Amino acid sequence: MNIIQNISLLLVPLVIVTIMFFILLKSKKKNQIKNVFITILFLMILWFIELILQLICSSKFNINPQFFENFVYISACFVPVLILFLAMSFVKTKIKLIPNYLILFVVPIISLLVLWTNNYHHLFYIKYSTNFRETIFGPYFTIHSLYSYLCIGIGMVVLLVYSIKNSGIFSKQSILFVIGTSICLVINILSTFGILNLSIYATPISFTLGILFYAIAIFKFNFLSVTPIALQKAVDRISDSYIILDEANSISDFNHTLMATFSLSENLLRKSNLFSLIKKINLNVDISKLEKLIQQAKKTKHTVRIEKHFENINKYFNVEICSIYSDDMYLGTLILLKDITQHIEDMHTIQDNQDRLIEKERLASLGQLIGGISHNLKTPIMSISGAAEGISDLIKEYDASIGDPEVTNEDHHEIANDMRKWVEKIKEYTEYMSDIITAVKGQAVTLSSDKDVDFTIDELVKRVDILMKHELKNALITLNTQINIDRNTTLDGDVNSLVQVVNNLISNAIQAYQGKTGEKINFAINMNNRNLIITVQDFGSGMSKEVQEKLFKEMITTKGKNGSGLGLFMSYSTIKSNFKGDLSFETEEGKGTTFTIKIPM
Repeated sequence: MNIIQNISLLLVPLVIVTIMFFILLKSKKKNQIKNVFITILFLMILWFIELILQLICSSKFNINPQFFENFVYISACFVPVLILFLAMSFVKTKIKLIPNYLILFVVPIISLLVLWTNNYHHLFYIKYSTNFRETIFGPYFTIHSLYSYLCIGIGMVVLLVYSIKNSGIFSKQSILFVIGTSICLVINILSTFGILNLSIYATPISFTLGILFYAIAIFKFNFLSVTPIALQKAVDRISDSYIILDEANSISDFNHTLMATFSLSENLLRKSNLFSLIKKINLNVDISKLEKLIQQAKKTKHTVRIEKHFENINKYFNVEICSIYSDDMYLGTLILLKDITQHIEDMHTIQDNQDRLIEKERLASLGQLIGGISHNLKTPIMSISGAAEGISDLIKEYDASIGDPEVTNEDHHEIANDMRKWVEKIKEYTEYMSDIITAVKGQAVTLSSDKDVDFTIDELVKRVDILMKHELKNALITLNTQINIDRNTTLDGDVNSLVQVVNNLISNAIQAYQGKTGEKINFAINMNNRNLIITVQDFGSGMSKEVQEKLFKEMITTKGKNGSGLGLFMSYSTIKSNFKGDLSFETEEGKGTTFTIKIPM
């Protein structure tokens, strides 16, 4: 009956270990931890099978139990070393089987050789018995036992140290593994050294309890799937800070970047409640809002993103909050803080540079405007001055002729006619100056204004129609307007600026006909690839190559004494600076010109 009971006791862990072995064998996960653990399970299966065979064959067939002991110790010798390997693989992710590690297998191999040749020297057993109290061990058995305990002990210490330094799921895994191994180790020590009167089968049977802890660590906490130290090393090297919270919102993990960024110590962070920590270090965070965001991430299982400025350290962060799940089991909450301070500062610098550049462009345009006005007003002013001198001379001549009998009425009329001519010249030059001032006035206001108001295409067209109606009527020119987009389409900017540009182009088109009547001008508005296209087309004289080369670059005109060249020059500047668009043209002498305004929408 004792034999049946022992076999039954051995069958239970055998079945459990075998099931675990085949489950993990079929698993698609590939890592060193899994491979080492599968090897341990395989050796344990052999261990239990050999013990069962030992029981059956020794009782039924009178085969010496010591014969099977030679095979049992294959597992007993190598499992402790593999447990050490398993612990090292867990905290280091992967270890290379270099000579420094392979040397660990030397003692187990020697132990097997000493055991298999024990009959010649009795270094392992002096007397063998299935009852440890009756067994007399040789001197080498002590070496073998101490080495096995040392391997298991080092493995447990490695995991315990890691558990103390870390918390959360990784710590739970290692603690469970340590508890399972400790059960087996303690029972082995108690039975081997006769502290308790236990059977030789006590150690393998104790693995039943140990395996239960292994199973929880593997199947509930994914012991074989994680590589904590490798993960820790990786996240410590990234520039982003992170915190992992448990279900109670206590900090279970973090990286060195977080510590350095917020000048926090490891002791302060370790296992602290996040909200208590925020209050303690006076971090300007709305705790109630943060709680809601964390709950939102848990419920939706989606990442929640916000931008946050921490005034105490003067840094900007993109904050991402997401829940960590494994097979629908909640593991924790990850809060990732991506430092965007440099990006924000760069954007501010770019904006400042843009503002300075715009201001520089405005000043340059105003300078060009003033230079153009000075250049264009110089000639009429000198002409007016000359006319004034001419009139002054005529007045003197007329004054001297009074009472002179030789001066006839015809002479007075001649003097009056000369004075009239000079007055007409002054009038002509003043009108010319007035045209220049009118052309520049609206543009100068635009260049010095920051006004940016939405306006519709309909508003633009109506203003152009009203302002140009009189000039078109006097010139007997027809404006053919074609609006091929929704008139309610809106543009950003100063409507008066764009109206001034369009009116200037239409005025130029009128002048291009050189007094011809009955002609037409095409005015069209279209949309092309998210660009507003405004065209003004005439069928007049066109422009020479000389004028084309200088157009938009300097103030040049095809109107002779009737033009200043300021209109097109300023129109080009207005479209470029105020609407971020472009003004171009196509022309052919004798056939006409088409001006095109392109404004991005």
